[in-house]
Amino acid sequence: MSAYRGRFAPTPSGPLHFGSLIAALGSFLDARHFGGKWLVRIEDIDPPRCPAGASDTILRQLEAFGLCWDEDIRYQQTRGDAYQEALDRLLQDGLVYPCSCSRKQWRNHPIYPGWCRAGVREPGMPVAWRWRSDLGIRPVEWSDRLFGCQTLDPAEFGDVILKRKDDLWAYQLAVVVDDADQGITDIVRGYDLLDNTPWQRQLQIALGASQPDYLHLPLIIGPDGQKLSKQNLAAPLPYQGDAVRDQLYRALIALDQSPPKALADATVHDQLEFAIHHWEVGKLPANTQRQEPGW
Repeated sequence: MSAYRGRFAPTPSGPLHFGSLIAALGSFLDARHFGGKWLVRIEDIDPPRCPAGASDTILRQLEAFGLCWDEDIRYQQTRGDAYQEALDRLLQDGLVYPCSCSRKQWRNHPIYPGWCRAGVREPGMPVAWRWRSDLGIRPVEWSDRLFGCQTLDPAEFGDVILKRKDDLWAYQLAVVVDDADQGITDIVRGYDLLDNTPWQRQLQIALGASQPDYLHLPLIIGPDGQKLSKQNLAAPLPYQGDAVRDQLYRALIALDQSPPKALADATVHDQLEFAIHHWEVGKLPANTQRQEPGW
């Protein structure tokens, strides 16, 4: 068994769509091709965005597409103590600070200008906790398995929030803590998250966590030129009937895995068996976007 440990970590703000399938399938095939484990983590740290039943729908969709996970599902809502422990450690090291500023106050700046770094500007007001991106290692350099050498300075993107004013945990800290705790070695996800990697690398180093390898997949663009997303009302993935088989075949085409035409009528199991055996990252186009394939 390989030491490879991958994961798919959707936010349950609604059902998966075709763009979600690309991310899930790419991470699944990569893990299975290398004989590794594939985990599913539900990133439900923002309850107002997560309608009841959405997590269950996502799991049913994954099962219908044959994307079966190897360990118990992790729900981030249960992980508050671990996130607080990490935040306390960063605070002790002087790497985070409380911030009372609102987005409206700094709307004329391209990034948050760090006004509260030297102290809270409005004492007594609710505060968020921000990461000192200027104090972490910079610039951050890493090699993406598709897009090659990357060099980005997190300070150019500002001091990201790790805990919100409403006491909800933010994505950047939660994802780093859980990837480390679950021993994730390889992260396969959409290109829209590539510029999150520098912050996450900084946090990994600050917390003494291992640094996974990254593969960012081209984003799927619909006929209207927009990224497929829940915000853009992308159609939910089916999880019954022949439509599942058809969508899986389309996803293999979108990932440029060259599935033979005869595979279009094969079962989900047979399509996955072929795709696992023939998975090649080198076939992926090194483009940030990929048009949704038609028929």
